[in-house]
Amino acid sequence: MRAMILAAGRGERMRPLTDTTPKPLLQAGGRPLIAWHLMRLARAGITELIVNHAWLGGKIEEALGDGRRHGVRISYSAETQPLETAGGIVQALDFFQGQPFLVINGDVWCDWDPALAPAMAADIESRGKLAWLLMVDNPVQHPDGDFRLDETGLLGTAQDMPSVAALTFSGIGVYRPALFEELERGRPAPLAPLLRQAMHQRLIVGGRHDGDWVDVGTPERLAALDRRLAG
Repeated sequence: MRAMILAAGRGERMRPLTDTTPKPLLQAGGRPLIAWHLMRLARAGITELIVNHAWLGGKIEEALGDGRRHGVRISYSAETQPLETAGGIVQALDFFQGQPFLVINGDVWCDWDPALAPAMAADIESRGKLAWLLMVDNPVQHPDGDFRLDETGLLGTAQDMPSVAALTFSGIGVYRPALFEELERGRPAPLAPLLRQAMHQRLIVGGRHDGDWVDVGTPERLAALDRRLAG
């Protein structure tokens, strides 16, 4: 199985830290945020990776190289214009050779085990679904959540499941290429509308993670995570 780490964001809310350092290279617990993902992916045996980048992307390539010292092999997808999440995935889609793949936001910290991803990929293929998303409890900064997860594992919107409590999408998911087949390469495209459309067709499933997850979206949250990991 192959994986993608999303690392193309500008990190506006992290300024001034991100004026000179791309967000995935900011340090927490003695290592860059993206290095935590590389470590877990390597331990899970998922070693063929692609990393997209835009803002200060050269620094990401310089820091990570070909990935060998992290136990993985890294390819890069450079974006000359912001493509947003789905657009960035589409640009890198050939890398996955038509197979389901894992995507991880480069600016989250999570103790979920990527070794579970191949089973999720096999499950969505066997059930004819298009994606599996890892959901977490709503953090303080995002109290309304994103999507609803019912008792069968099906994900939906508030419109689809008005009586089910909302959870927050962690930024970690397993996707089949077919989800993106109607998008044009090189054009910006957000992920959320694509997911909502597929949810209305009952084609997205998910699971709830009860472990640690942090959306490292501000300098304050980065500092708090750093203190916790250091301790």
